[in-house]
Amino acid sequence: MRITWFGHSCFRIETGGSVLLIDPFLKGNPTFEKSGIAWDEATRGVTHVALTHGHDDHVGDAAEVCKARDATLFAVFELAMHVQSKGAQKLEPMNTGGTVHSADFDLTFTQALHSSSSGGVYLGNPCGIVLRTKEGKTVYHMGDTDMFAGMALIDELYQPAVGIVPIGDRFTMGARSAAFACKKFFRFSTVLPCHYGTFPGMLDATADAFVSEMAGQNVVVPRVGEPVTV
Repeated sequence: MRITWFGHSCFRIETGGSVLLIDPFLKGNPTFEKSGIAWDEATRGVTHVALTHGHDDHVGDAAEVCKARDATLFAVFELAMHVQSKGAQKLEPMNTGGTVHSADFDLTFTQALHSSSSGGVYLGNPCGIVLRTKEGKTVYHMGDTDMFAGMALIDELYQPAVGIVPIGDRFTMGARSAAFACKKFFRFSTVLPCHYGTFPGMLDATADAFVSEMAGQNVVVPRVGEPVTV
């Protein structure tokens, strides 16, 4: 499995013959745009798009990617209908606790503690994503969230080896609470931090504080556009 970060919470996950793009905030994402990576390159071969919630810095280019790549969208029902109104055609509407099966992975939505709207329009519950791949590796993208006791049940049921963890503070967990959640509730072999550095003065600029809180344990700080093999 190859995982590529494109800034903020956007990750490209390649497993089997499938390419899943999570929270495809590319255009308007300063971290992605200053990387010099072309939009066509980042979205090339995408077969599926998954959204954790309806904020604009996560929905991003979902409709455009789905149209350009003929990709299938996984999203909470209200959000799926919203993106459909923007042009997405292949939909897998879901909700918290539900699982949808595909050729190379099973995708489950889990609880997240956040909000979800765009332009004042409610877009369903925010979620985390558990991706159980047919190659035997499980990824947990937490979405935007605070820690919560139910994370222990997510670990017990799904035993994710890879954690994608928001660390930027203000809108999600900060370094201390994110590290506490990882060490308290999970046994990740690889931790990829996200949701930092995007908006100066609003989010932590780097992952340094998180790495320090984790004592470097299992943390891989991704570079934009450079795949991590797990």
